[in-house]
Amino acid sequence: MSAPVKKNDRLTVYIEDLTHDGNGVAKIDGYPLFIQGALPDETAEVHVLKTLKNYGFAKMIEIIKPSPDRVEAPCEYFSQCGGCQLQHLSYEGQLKWKENMVRNVMQRIGKIDAPVLPVKGMEEPWQYRNKAQIPFSTDEAGQEIAGFYKTKSHTIVDMERCLIQTGEADVILAELKKELATIGISPYNEDTHEGMLRHVVVRKARATGEVMVVLVTKKKKFPKAEEAVATIQKLVPNVTSIMQNINCDKTNVIFGEETLNLWGKDVIIDTIGDIRFEISARSFYQVNPIQTEVLYQQALDYADLQGDERVIDAYCGIGTISLFLAQKAKAVMGVEIVPQAIEDAKRNAELNGFTNTYFEAGPAEEVIPRWYKEGKEADVLVVDPPRKGCDEALLTTILEQRPKRVVYVSCNPGTLARDLRILEDGGYKTQEIQPVDMFPHSTHCEAVAWLELV
Repeated sequence: MSAPVKKNDRLTVYIEDLTHDGNGVAKIDGYPLFIQGALPDETAEVHVLKTLKNYGFAKMIEIIKPSPDRVEAPCEYFSQCGGCQLQHLSYEGQLKWKENMVRNVMQRIGKIDAPVLPVKGMEEPWQYRNKAQIPFSTDEAGQEIAGFYKTKSHTIVDMERCLIQTGEADVILAELKKELATIGISPYNEDTHEGMLRHVVVRKARATGEVMVVLVTKKKKFPKAEEAVATIQKLVPNVTSIMQNINCDKTNVIFGEETLNLWGKDVIIDTIGDIRFEISARSFYQVNPIQTEVLYQQALDYADLQGDERVIDAYCGIGTISLFLAQKAKAVMGVEIVPQAIEDAKRNAELNGFTNTYFEAGPAEEVIPRWYKEGKEADVLVVDPPRKGCDEALLTTILEQRPKRVVYVSCNPGTLARDLRILEDGGYKTQEIQPVDMFPHSTHCEAVAWLELV
């Protein structure tokens, strides 16, 4: 059957929902049209741009009836930059949409009927990111540019500031590109693989105020290193660490394998709750420290530890959740496939004086069954997988080992719903799901699920 609309049609439509990338969704006889900039509960006149077999795309011409939650996006780059998708939706509207999105995904994908609680949001949802990864390049005229990428592209939007980043990152955005010609450092061009400076990564510890600046260069030999250090110190007076990371490959991956100290400390120190963490140039560390504490506290609450439990933390990373759990548990064992992350976890446990933790590198689906065979059983199992969700073999392991309680921390409601369905079919019952807004003004939403063996 052909689509009920065709290219260049002008239609008046009602916007029902948003997609995962923030486009409005209108349906014509069940046929979805995706409309950039449209919001749920709006009526708009649109121009059909393209039709495919199962869906089409349209451009908004006029908003006939705006959403009561529509606001003017405060960022001047919002229409170009791909970093935020929802600045034109009030923050209250964002939280309401995210709650409904998580609930709908649970029901549609997983047939999960557990209560989904209102999203835990931020009091001040701006300047929350403690890490900025800023690409540097040149424009068609050869002028230095720095900013963030357009949606679904590697075209840099030249920017002076970002409303969700720290002030130190704004200084780098606005000022460093002006200094490059004076220093004699050429920005990297991804198309030609020429130039020296690829990215500048700015990390700031919220608790201590320490700042790390990482210069990602195409070559290890960095003739202008001293000038670069002096310039960074001038632009960011509170900087405590300046590092060089070398990425010689023709790739859009940001970091290479080797990192050198140009000046100051190798790490910065931050805290989540009462726990201190050392953060290196390439450490994984949540970018929203305020909401990270909310997220991890929720995981700890759902674990409901009384002091005599053994806990396994799968996908433990650098030990952030593990150490939260170790405050209340008899013992916590963390497993992570990245060896460097495990070394960071051990160091962070030592930094905080924990003696009831054990960390091991390897695939969780292989390490955990061996632990059980060795008598290292768990009362509570916590998982915090990547966006693709839990490995199928790990889910099988959980169902075979049957810990009494599972706490699932997720950054992707879709894969969370899928995995909860598998666990419920295997004998668990989802008790409650708590969404947490880690990334205001984006469509992303994290959630913590609490499951009990029945």
